Amino acid sequence: MLFDGLTVLQHRGQDAAGIVTSEHGRLHLRKDNGLVKDVFQTHHMIDLRGNFGLGHVRYPTAGSSSCAEAQPLYTNYPHGVCVAHNGNLTNAAELADYCRNKLGRHINTDSDSEVLLNIFADSLIKGESNGNDMVENIFSAVEKVMSLCKGGYAGMYLINGIALVGFRDPHGIRPIVMGTRKSSTVDGKIDYTFASESVAIDTLGFNLVRDVDPAEAIVITMDGQVHTRRCLPEDKISLTPCIFEHVYFARPDSIMDGVSVYESRLKMGEKLAYQIIEKYPDHDIDVVIPIPDTSRTSAVQAAYILGRPYREGFIKNRYIARTFIMPGQETRRKSVRLKLNTIKSEFAGRNVLLVDDSVVRGTTATEIIQMARDAGAKKVYMTSAAPPIRYPNIYGIDIPTRHELVAYERNDDEIAEKLGCDWIVYQRLNDLEDSVNEAGERSDQSYETSCFSGTYVTGESINDEYFAKLHDLRNDDAKLKKLESTGAAQAAKAGMPPGSHDGCENLQNDRRGAARA
Repeated sequence: MLFDGLTVLQHRGQDAAGIVTSEHGRLHLRKDNGLVKDVFQTHHMIDLRGNFGLGHVRYPTAGSSSCAEAQPLYTNYPHGVCVAHNGNLTNAAELADYCRNKLGRHINTDSDSEVLLNIFADSLIKGESNGNDMVENIFSAVEKVMSLCKGGYAGMYLINGIALVGFRDPHGIRPIVMGTRKSSTVDGKIDYTFASESVAIDTLGFNLVRDVDPAEAIVITMDGQVHTRRCLPEDKISLTPCIFEHVYFARPDSIMDGVSVYESRLKMGEKLAYQIIEKYPDHDIDVVIPIPDTSRTSAVQAAYILGRPYREGFIKNRYIARTFIMPGQETRRKSVRLKLNTIKSEFAGRNVLLVDDSVVRGTTATEIIQMARDAGAKKVYMTSAAPPIRYPNIYGIDIPTRHELVAYERNDDEIAEKLGCDWIVYQRLNDLEDSVNEAGERSDQSYETSCFSGTYVTGESINDEYFAKLHDLRNDDAKLKKLESTGAAQAAKAGMPPGSHDGCENLQNDRRGAARA
């Protein structure tokens, strides 16, 4: 079940994958760099025994690409605790020092998930020493985590033989949902599952119950009892989910905080089309073509409103990773031509409107616009279902530095010139927010929109020293240098065969070496 769930959520991260299961007090762990289908072979799945566990796919926005930072992460004391986490802590460096200097706990990686794990584990130990009830102790530990950790995060703790714990940050920035079904193994019991997106709940045959609330912890004990609590005072809690989930990250068949991602993208396409009509009432668009895959829904609706045919002009190779996630401009540029090819008859002699979900660095858009021209398009117009991205995202989406963003210190005409298109139209921010709210039949919900607005719900300012450090750690050059310095990269240069150890897990769990022999 965990394997199937991770496969459905593979779009959320292709860097690494991991599963941990609990069987009669023993934990079984398998994790490594790579896609779900590559990390887990048949012999791994046979060894992952137990009736509850955690799974994770990694999309790195902090730390490194070492498989030591693949999740779930584990600490043996107390009980054996594991964590799987989605998001980013903005004060991770300070908290790592706190763990080392105040708690006396060893932090072995640059992963903020390890900080979440150790603060929680330390609080559990102190609560148990005071003789507290275990469930109360768990809630107190989550409260400690939330009182110390800043940023956007959602995830799960597994406390071996005791409980599973789902949690979400005080602003509800990162998504997490809960589902249930009748137990497949014990009559009269209920099975529970948590996931970043409801599509995993659906696929596994569970019923979607609800989203985890901001600052909430849900504890499922081993006897099937469910305990819920908001772990911070109301004045420190607000629901401001990340709007970029609706723009790009989530699958269209997911429901997030009660809003259909598909319906929100239809609304984005509708509002984008009306803006084009407003700006260019005498436009000469002949055909509307989406840039696969995320923008298809918006492009269909935009074509309908514009009264122009919708056509599939690009064919996608589905075995190439999402270029937005790839490290390095040159890598992204080369991958575009490998990922997409044109149907020339849809472009030849036509004025083409290309619809994309968003334009980040501009590398992909520039290549695609040139491909459209190479295929014979007379004019190429560009539209983005999202507003211009001019600021870093610090809550778990890899938009790290302003200087790498094509919209940074450029107006629309300058961006169009940079990309090589005839003109570009971006979604207005208020139209984007209205799109999601109208899809959810509500009017007053606020969202985390920092990459568009520069306003951060956790209080950071773009001029803070944190952003300078972020640029130094996460710009493309820094990522490539870090990637080249890993043990796996050094081994490859030396002509050594790939292995999964590299600080990731005990080699006795990986039989690839034996198979090669």
